[in-house]
Amino acid sequence: MSPPVERIPSNEALPASADAVVIGGGIAGVAAAYHLARKGHSVALVEKGHIAGEQSSRNWGWCRQQNRDERELPLIRYSLELWGRLAEETGADLGFRRTGLLYVTDKQSDLDEWERWIDLARGYQVHSRMLSAAEAQAMTPGFRQRWLGGVHSPTDGKAEPSKAAPVLAEAARRLGVTIHQGCAVRGLETTGGRVSAVVTEKGRIATGSVLCAAGAWSSLFCRQLGIDLPQAGVRSTVFATGPAPEVIAGGLSTPSYVIRRRLDGGYTVAIRGRGRLELTPQGLRYARRFWPIYRKRAAGGVSIRVSDSFLRGPEALGGWGKDGTTPYERTRVLDPGADGAVVREALTALRAAHPQLAGVQVSHAWGGWIDNTPDAIPVISAVEKLPGFFLSTGYSGHGFGIGPGAGRLAADLMAGDAPVVDPHPFRFKRLHDGSPLPPGPM
Repeated sequence: MSPPVERIPSNEALPASADAVVIGGGIAGVAAAYHLARKGHSVALVEKGHIAGEQSSRNWGWCRQQNRDERELPLIRYSLELWGRLAEETGADLGFRRTGLLYVTDKQSDLDEWERWIDLARGYQVHSRMLSAAEAQAMTPGFRQRWLGGVHSPTDGKAEPSKAAPVLAEAARRLGVTIHQGCAVRGLETTGGRVSAVVTEKGRIATGSVLCAAGAWSSLFCRQLGIDLPQAGVRSTVFATGPAPEVIAGGLSTPSYVIRRRLDGGYTVAIRGRGRLELTPQGLRYARRFWPIYRKRAAGGVSIRVSDSFLRGPEALGGWGKDGTTPYERTRVLDPGADGAVVREALTALRAAHPQLAGVQVSHAWGGWIDNTPDAIPVISAVEKLPGFFLSTGYSGHGFGIGPGAGRLAADLMAGDAPVVDPHPFRFKRLHDGSPLPPGPM
């Protein structure tokens, strides 16, 4: 089942034209529309389903610097600044709280990896600190496990996936953005080799600038344009509990479970690194490119399975015309089921962790479809092959926290303004020009 999301209305009519069109109503697309509007551009945001219907409502809700790839650190630092001021800027609560995030472990290998990361992060003014066994125990009072140590990131935080993108979308609308849900994009028109219009199921919008922020659907869309975007989907499982006593104010990661305290008094729960790589035609096409990252992730619990996603969904085969029904219309919201075994394992571990959580119950569980790149770093970039076409995709399971900053970076690139951070690590060309693609930390 889908997680709950605050629903917002759509604008009734498509504009005949717009300075920019954003495809995709997740946090990255909504943030890009918001920042483009703040720059004075007219923007139409089109979404085949509803705002935050897919991965932007299905994630853990962590807004973290801790354990991020070095290439993302400038962007997450800027994003945390944005998260901190968006409530005042928009006049609405996105659920962001700077509660800090805590990782604890009973494995020496985790401590070694975190210590290496902290040494690297100091150069970016990220001030996480290692915890001794006694300090880790003191920061998790009442928990039954015994820890070797941990790491604490006091300036990290959390936000509510159920409301962040919808609230920001309404703020964008107040700046003039038109929002069109239940409106799939069927293709683009070009004039003189560059983008000139977006063709949707409800009509055409003339524009010279398009951002594809379509998450798991981005590679399929690009393929129709003759653009090769290597992407692989990993199916994840998350669940929410009913109201429960507060044993941690922010987020806690352990080897057995991950939790985040929700504003409704319950917890969002998952298992770190656990996922399923669905065997699909698109996955087979890009298998060699993803082998290094799969080999690294397999030890953490990523498995491979065949399912109905081989025949339908964002990674199946298929083509269409601008006047025919598309896969986006056949699947308005990609809603994979939760893995019951993962739910049971995490729930058992959580109940055993703390006496106050012994009676905690699952209120609802859901699956997600994480759009990965070969190096687990997003693409936020112009596509030189098609002038006027931009990408913001491939967030690899850690896009929610950097969403506001990613939107600003995409808006800068589309507007031709000085980028807020160096865009070089996120360039589309790296996937094709022979650049090393080392898989970053998860």
